[in-house]
Amino acid sequence: MARVETSSSRPYHLVIFGASGFTGQFVVEEVARTASEGPKGSLKWAVAGRSKQKLEKVLEQAAGALSKPELRAEVDIIVADVGEPDSLAAMCKQAVIVLNCVGPYRFYGEPVVKACVENGAHHIDISGEPQFLEGMQLNYSSQAAEKGVYIIGSCGFDSIPADMGVLYTRNQFKGTLTAVESFLTVSAGAEGGCIHDGTWQSAIYGFADSQKLQSLRRKFNHKPLPTAGTKLKRRGALFYSNELQQYSVPFMGSDPSVVKRTQRFLAEEYEATPVQYGAYAGIGGIGNIIKMLFAGMMFLFLVKFSFGRNLLIKYPEFFSFGMFSKAGPTRKQMEASSFQFTFYGEGYTEEQDTSQGKPNAKIRTRVQGPEAGYVATPIAMVQAALTLLNEAAAVPKKGGVYTPGAAFAKTTLVDRLNKHGFCEHLLICITGSENCGELHEMHLFLGKSTSAL
Repeated sequence: MARVETSSSRPYHLVIFGASGFTGQFVVEEVARTASEGPKGSLKWAVAGRSKQKLEKVLEQAAGALSKPELRAEVDIIVADVGEPDSLAAMCKQAVIVLNCVGPYRFYGEPVVKACVENGAHHIDISGEPQFLEGMQLNYSSQAAEKGVYIIGSCGFDSIPADMGVLYTRNQFKGTLTAVESFLTVSAGAEGGCIHDGTWQSAIYGFADSQKLQSLRRKFNHKPLPTAGTKLKRRGALFYSNELQQYSVPFMGSDPSVVKRTQRFLAEEYEATPVQYGAYAGIGGIGNIIKMLFAGMMFLFLVKFSFGRNLLIKYPEFFSFGMFSKAGPTRKQMEASSFQFTFYGEGYTEEQDTSQGKPNAKIRTRVQGPEAGYVATPIAMVQAALTLLNEAAAVPKKGGVYTPGAAFAKTTLVDRLNKHGFCEHLLICITGSENCGELHEMHLFLGKSTSAL
């Protein structure tokens, strides 16, 4: 069971590393908002980063935004730098869990993971970078297990909605779920929206190093996961989705790799039937297709060369048609934005043999939430940490490097998310049923308004 108690030598339940970064500042606010949900109704926490002055400013901003002036005096500051291993070690020795908000993780993530493993702190990040996530599993899982440390990656928008959404769908299905496809759509208000360019940089370096990822995966020497039921067919690079009634493309983030790692863990540890998974994103109409094709061609050409990557990094707004920016979205833009994941699953009812015939039942679930990058992500990250603190007996028995689904499959994380801005909808259809046209729907409504920003 995970060690989650504080002590005189390890005084903080949570230390937010990179608290003065763009995403980190919103994680600070979310921790302050939910401190009463800590063990025994109290959460002991601190902020950490390279600049004491910037950390003081973040606490001042959070105090003003939340009308909590006491934050400036009550929350401690730890100065730590990725380039100074001793400072990371000192930080990790004081924390039960380090919330690591410093990216791109391919450059800055491993020293923090290493320090956590060596100094007994659990580590939660919001990385959407498969090369980093899988590299940490390859290099640190056995050491983390020996130390009783839990390294849980991708606990933000990449990839908690997808990973926990697949598990939620599987758990609601009465029978054996064999395949799921997810479709992501994002909505913005009148002022539009954008993503901070830290995510853009991660994408640039991820595409540039794609061959290294394939080489890394071969080192695991995994056997192919068994397939139950009909093999899930891949969709094209661009297609019209009847599900969304708009054009769609394969989702380019880490969700497919994270979900597959979760399904492998559940199959190996609990002999669960692996769920095949395909991830897609809606892009709208013809106008958006033209923009995407033009931006995509420029991106794929420039990302191959160092000068091209420098151009992409220097001018994110130009090359992404405003989707990414160095300033990031405004709070007003965040308040008006939301996301929706719809999961289309199929499988076999309890009385049906999975080796006989085609799947005879379908299920559709939906995960909805507030703005993805800087509202939903801090909520997901903080609730993952609070789940580990409050439900240590429900996570896997031994430490290691885990996906969210592997770590939290047996916890109440989904319920916690429902209370903080996420919701699920469930629709079930049994093939041949007279009620197929009138699907049952179950709502778990939002527990928190995004106006809390």
